[in-house]
Amino acid sequence: MSADRAVGTDFEFGDVDVSYHWLAVGSLGVTMVAYLSVLFHITDIVGGTATLAALVAATLLAGAATARRLRPLQAAALAFVLLAVGLVGYYLAVPSAYLVALSLGKVVADNVALLTGLSVLRMTEVGAWALGVAPAMVFAPWYLVLRRRYALAVGAAGTALGFFVLTGDLSNFATLVGTLGATASLGFGTLAHRGGTAAQVDILAVVLVAMVVLASTVSVVPGGAKSPILPGSGASTPTVEQAFVTNEERVSIQGSIRLSPKVRFTVESSEPAYWRVAAYDRYDGNGWIRTGDATPYRSRPAPPGPTRSVVQSVTVEAERMAAMPAAWKPTRLTSGDRENTRISSLGAFDPVGALREGESYTVVSRVPDATESQLRRAGTDYPEYVEKRYLQVPGSSADRILQRTNRITAAANATTPYEKANAVERWLESNKAYSKDISRPDGNIAESFIFDMQKGYCTYYATAMVTMLRTQDVPARFVVGYTSGQRVAEDEWVVRGLDSHAWVEVYFPRIGWVKFDPTPGGPRQQVENSRVEQARESNVSDVDTGESARGTWTPTTTETTADPGGTETTADPAGTETTGPATSGPDIPARQPINPGDGIGGTVGEFTTTDAGGGASGDEGGGIPISMPSREQAALGALVVVGLLAAARRIGLLARLQRAVWLRWQPRRDPETDVSRAFERLERLLAGEYREREPGETPREYLAALQSRYDVDDRAERVGTIYEQVRYAGATDDGLADEAVSLVDELVRDRRGLLGR
Repeated sequence: MSADRAVGTDFEFGDVDVSYHWLAVGSLGVTMVAYLSVLFHITDIVGGTATLAALVAATLLAGAATARRLRPLQAAALAFVLLAVGLVGYYLAVPSAYLVALSLGKVVADNVALLTGLSVLRMTEVGAWALGVAPAMVFAPWYLVLRRRYALAVGAAGTALGFFVLTGDLSNFATLVGTLGATASLGFGTLAHRGGTAAQVDILAVVLVAMVVLASTVSVVPGGAKSPILPGSGASTPTVEQAFVTNEERVSIQGSIRLSPKVRFTVESSEPAYWRVAAYDRYDGNGWIRTGDATPYRSRPAPPGPTRSVVQSVTVEAERMAAMPAAWKPTRLTSGDRENTRISSLGAFDPVGALREGESYTVVSRVPDATESQLRRAGTDYPEYVEKRYLQVPGSSADRILQRTNRITAAANATTPYEKANAVERWLESNKAYSKDISRPDGNIAESFIFDMQKGYCTYYATAMVTMLRTQDVPARFVVGYTSGQRVAEDEWVVRGLDSHAWVEVYFPRIGWVKFDPTPGGPRQQVENSRVEQARESNVSDVDTGESARGTWTPTTTETTADPGGTETTADPAGTETTGPATSGPDIPARQPINPGDGIGGTVGEFTTTDAGGGASGDEGGGIPISMPSREQAALGALVVVGLLAAARRIGLLARLQRAVWLRWQPRRDPETDVSRAFERLERLLAGEYREREPGETPREYLAALQSRYDVDDRAERVGTIYEQVRYAGATDDGLADEAVSLVDELVRDRRGLLGR
């Protein structure tokens, strides 16, 4: 059937006629899969994937069963009821639900926040929300498309798709795929209503692929990202603070990052510490999310265990700073703008807006001060809210990480949570090289770092340690902030952008959150000091304060202490400080991952261009590195191929290519079929060179006429003789079939032979 002749509701795909209606249904299904992938991603993170799959399947069956029984208005009412019931179920799952469910203002405020960029993953009970909204998101578009209300179906599916675009939870690639599916569904639906030709389908395919190509290669802003869709196409390498120390509710883990040697703030403190900015509780495989809402400032209670008081006065040296770094746990603000300070859901002090250069504040922190013995005896009697919030691991990677962590803890004879934390911390330090120059892996970051990557930087180490501990039922969370910085006086530190860092906090009953740092500290200080010196020589502004330019302050006597990150700091009278990794081995006592009170000095930074062994960073071994395409790149490539095939079909190139392949290649079956196919190929070849066989003209008459007029090659006549023997005399000799196929192959290769000798 000619692609340009047939007009109707079916599309000819090879030997199969496919209804335009079902093409529209399938295309809408692609859109639904795009936005439902967000819900399945949510349940993979927090649990409930099997329940969600059952709900989706049941709703699809219900939509199919009611498509011919319910009127559109009745179906719309049912969809509304499904959504209302789902949202009520979600709000009843939230703590203090009886108050929340009665607060219409709270319901409206939450949904407005979602529509203005609040990720659904920040919702505390996001699993209940996903299960609640799934039936309505499935039923409405599915019912409508089966009822052949294509525009309304696309509108319903597009609304769900657009919702997740607004919340920021739908990736650019999924958005593109969902949009293509909606466009195709509308196009095929129009053809189903009005009839169409295969040529129109080709045009639709070309248009869809053109959308893909433009979205994948054209930057909206000149000089911006090369591609908003293809991964790894960012405009520039982000600084570490842009990557994860900006006090946002969501942190995406980057690939390679840069260092900033500029001063961010100074601290006057009774002792050095890690200046904590923010913590994150929910891991989604790509980064970290802080769930819950911030509250107005108020004094906070101290951790439940033994603590010591640390008073810090912080002065902003940068143009602006959207955070209030402080040692954990900040309990009260003794100076500063309390009215414009809030407390995050995980206990950090945050400014409303940003602090400006010259602004200062003073914080009193109660730092955990438990002994190693107390940590070992802490046990596992965790509060319910801690277990519910800090043991989550994406289900798709949990089992594999659990098995590896089991082997690590078993090898270290670790039985208590403290021993397991030490074992995991040491394993990461010993088995992963440190480098800021890496490629971001596809898929789950923690799983990739644990099993596939040989090197990484602090966010990779911390992410891996948190997920490994959570598979051991040890509550842990991801923390970002700054290391202590350059010590410029007995009680003063200068903190630069290169001091930004990520580490881990582990919860111990009756003690609280305790810091662990799995990132190896070996050559960091030397490299970072070199980075500062280079910036000074290049006259980079804001690299120093008046105090830091005079050098690092050290005590007048030499002393060595162990810091909470597992490094040893040696202060000598010569005025220098060095840091190095604590030696680990079977005869070395376990390290204490808590602030001992002093001993963190120098420019304790985060990144280095050398690996943990001190060698230059880079891939080991020779050869050409081979990069496998990502799933997104492979899918985009497949779509481009489809578009090229549709364009080739539209201009007739595909048909010509098909004829050429058919003419040159013959699969073998049985003698009779092989000889018949060989003669068909010969007839096609002769028709192209001379003329077609006329109706009623026998093969013998056809060949004889060509022979008499054009003196055609004798091989053609021999193929005709074999064809008559097999076709009319019943000969079924394999040898005859081989000869016929071979002769036609020769004639195809040497078309000039058709002109005779």
